[in-house]
Amino acid sequence: MKENMSFLIVDDDADDRMLVIESVREIDETIECKIARNGEQALELLRNIEVPLPNFIFLDIRMPRLNGKKCLFEIKKDERLKHIPVIIYTTSKAVEESKELRAMGAFHFISKPRNADEIFYLISFVMDEHADAIRRNKRD
Repeated sequence: MKENMSFLIVDDDADDRMLVIESVREIDETIECKIARNGEQALELLRNIEVPLPNFIFLDIRMPRLNGKKCLFEIKKDERLKHIPVIIYTTSKAVEESKELRAMGAFHFISKPRNADEIFYLISFVMDEHADAIRRNKRD
């Protein structure tokens, strides 16, 4: 694991945030988990140059104030933020929506699992896949 790794979890549902945090801590208890309850809070945190950027963003789509789709759009148009892998996790299983979000720059689109074991597996998979992509890019 990378030293000082951090995740930003953006979700208005406290139970869902806790499931992700618990799963992340099972993978590596040194990973810092920051939270935002909506897209506006997430962008405020991400745009604060005094706060280190997260290694990954877990972003719910359906939230009040600024939804995940609009938040993703803002992240991907910002030169300082666009490199951060954004994992969309939502209760939606709409294929067209997942295609649209991938086209907008989402790293992954996953349906929200309901238990910590499923989330643990998905987070581990995403982190491994991202590490593999970084290694491939360094070889090219």
